[in-house]
Amino acid sequence: MRATFCAILLIALGCDRGHPRDGTPPPTTTPVPAASSTPPVAPSAPASDGCGLPAVPERMPAPNRLVAIGDLHGDLAATKSALRAAGAIDASDRWSGGDLVVVQTGDVLDRGDDEQAVFDLLFRLEAEARAAGGALVLLMGNHELMNAAGDFRYVTPGAMTDFDDVPGLSVERWARAPEGIRRRLAALGPGGVYAKKLAAHNVVVIIGDTVFSHAGVIGEWATQVAAINGTSRCWLDGQGPADPPPALTSQDSPVWTRAYGQDEVDCGQLTSTLAALGARRMVVGHTVQKTINAACDGAVWRIDVGLARNYGGPIEVLEVLPTPRVLRSTR
Repeated sequence: MRATFCAILLIALGCDRGHPRDGTPPPTTTPVPAASSTPPVAPSAPASDGCGLPAVPERMPAPNRLVAIGDLHGDLAATKSALRAAGAIDASDRWSGGDLVVVQTGDVLDRGDDEQAVFDLLFRLEAEARAAGGALVLLMGNHELMNAAGDFRYVTPGAMTDFDDVPGLSVERWARAPEGIRRRLAALGPGGVYAKKLAAHNVVVIIGDTVFSHAGVIGEWATQVAAINGTSRCWLDGQGPADPPPALTSQDSPVWTRAYGQDEVDCGQLTSTLAALGARRMVVGHTVQKTINAACDGAVWRIDVGLARNYGGPIEVLEVLPTPRVLRSTR
């Protein structure tokens, strides 16, 4: 934890003067490997080996209806609009989707003022969906990682104190950090109250014949899904090593790659990756699009449309099953 704390302290004090663009992994105590064709070196042990977290299913059978929602970035109103477009909630913001399965592909945090309220809504709906025979599947994004690592450069002024009223925060662990960020660290840092809630969720999940992750799975990461999920969950829960695992920091990892969000996509590589995963298509967020769209003849769908207030994009979600189609709503 000492190494991680030192990195957090440097960030908190503003020593990261370069402020790399969003899309570059946050600073760590060791250099982050650049994206390349070389297979990444990632730990192979799942969460059940060594850190005691209960297993979270990485594969689920295909439901009758499956909908995906992209980056939310702290906008509660847009989150509710997206959930209504999906047919997931009623006018009282209660689960009304029955056996519907909704996947939210991460990046709940940063760029908006409603972070805690969005998380609390999603966690409540997760339980309500389960009770109704459906599911709300929440995935980790790069902005969840950044906040857990103490990188708050994209936190709005209104959100910086958003978690101050969370009961049970243990700020003693962060006593050496600037006072203004201690409670946020105690909520979102490894082992924090909300970090532990996030640690109950995966980075990559496969539902029916569709693989979901925040940024996409490329190359040899396709053979390491259990390790990606396990090491990431353990680190967030505060049981893993001090530094975040490569699955959360490598530039080609499932929370950082831009391979599937650009105009040109390597469809051959995508085909090989899907074959390794035993999937037909991939759904990703992370890179803002003007509208939900597909590449490689529908093999990859890009669903981050900047629906949060910060971007002002449209309210769109993707119905994956029974047939891919875009569902729209208004703010």
